[in-house]
Amino acid sequence: MRAAPTILHLDMDAFYASVEQASKPSLRGKAVIVGGLGPRGVVATASYEARRFGVHSAMPMAQARRLCPNGACLVPRFSLYREVSDVVMALLRELSPLVEPLSLDEAFVDLEAGGVAFDSRGAREAGERLRADIRAATSLSGSVGLAGSKMLAKVASEEAKPAGLLLIEPGTERELLAPMSVRTLPGVGPATGEHLRRAGITTVGELAEAGEDELVRMIGRSHGVGLYRMALGLDDRPVVAERDAKSVSVEDTFDVDLHDRVRIRTEVQRLADRCVRRLRESGHSGRTIVLKVRRFDFSTLTRSETLRGPTDDPGVVREAAARLLEGVDTTGGVRLLGVGVTGLADYTQEDLFAQAAATLAAQGAGGPGDAPPDDGAEGADGVGGPPGSGGAAQEAPTAGSPGPASEHGPPGEAEAAAERRWTPGNDVRHAVHGPGWVQGSGVGRVTVRFERPGSAPGRVRTFRVDDPELEAADPLPLVGEGEEEPGTA
Repeated sequence: MRAAPTILHLDMDAFYASVEQASKPSLRGKAVIVGGLGPRGVVATASYEARRFGVHSAMPMAQARRLCPNGACLVPRFSLYREVSDVVMALLRELSPLVEPLSLDEAFVDLEAGGVAFDSRGAREAGERLRADIRAATSLSGSVGLAGSKMLAKVASEEAKPAGLLLIEPGTERELLAPMSVRTLPGVGPATGEHLRRAGITTVGELAEAGEDELVRMIGRSHGVGLYRMALGLDDRPVVAERDAKSVSVEDTFDVDLHDRVRIRTEVQRLADRCVRRLRESGHSGRTIVLKVRRFDFSTLTRSETLRGPTDDPGVVREAAARLLEGVDTTGGVRLLGVGVTGLADYTQEDLFAQAAATLAAQGAGGPGDAPPDDGAEGADGVGGPPGSGGAAQEAPTAGSPGPASEHGPPGEAEAAAERRWTPGNDVRHAVHGPGWVQGSGVGRVTVRFERPGSAPGRVRTFRVDDPELEAADPLPLVGEGEEEPGTA
């Protein structure tokens, strides 16, 4: 614990939904729900307007639609979220070299290490300046918590939401924490919270009054001691600038269970290619290839193979993933597939090049690496966990590319597949009207709203799904000036 509130925690407000509102002027002030749009999709985040209807993250998208029928349900655009996150993280690093990112929209900052604050006044000024800089650079809002420890700073930012700042003065921690729910404390999830509730403990104050010995008796020594310290507001963890990645992974959940073994093998090859792309983007290679298969009955199997040395070669990863799949029984159907690489390093072992060459030769002879490169979605998971650990939502297919649920279907599904490639929220460009985004599609038509960040709400036009003048596009930057486009008024 520090004697001054010089640890800052920033949490961007409803980040994904706020980025969508900022980049789509017609959605400002309206209910926006971001997540998977398929039958098994879940909510990644919801705007505050949607939360008033009871929508929250990790909720099934079908339930969210029932609660908020007029909300705009959009697929995530992670490439844009990462760009905005990079802008925000750069602003944090201007404050201090000690920045500990927790996710795209959340981080701790050690203000003392940056020499910008050593007391309450300096910390508050730094926090207010940061919020203003983020607003100016991105048009988004973030909530800031300031305290003498990481735990309290995070509690403060949560209390400050939305778009606020809360500073916890040293010496006032226990008074602030006492009336809060035990679920406020890190590590107290539903199971622990229910266990404590049955013992008559529902608030942090009651937790502190129970005493360390009683908590150790109830939940064990390591958890009991740690929980008691947190109830007293004690936390000595430092801000750590570098958090080593443990793995890189991607996964896809399918709208309809896959039964065709050839289709399953093809999807695994696609996932392997996408995983390698992420591996290279993170500047790593890895030794252990991991395959995750969730079957029709929700049972989940994980298989792994450790190579002789680290690799970032797509042929090597594809071959290993194919071998792992051969040992998995997929009878009955598959609802989710994931491929990951663990045992990360920042170099590639030279002797694996021979293995990669052999793999490429096998592909030329019709081996398991024949799958075409993947133009579809990347899962919401990424650096930092095993396949499937990165989040509830998955990045949807780009507008010009059908996703896993729509490829290789029976001939009768061709028209439906063509319509599904225009997914609500995805970016498009028309040869005459300029940039826009898909509002919806069906019955051979796609509806597009033509607007861009910073413009007035745009006009809506409808086209045939195969209109040659309409094409998929990359997201427009949320900040900065671009060229003038037609049709954006």
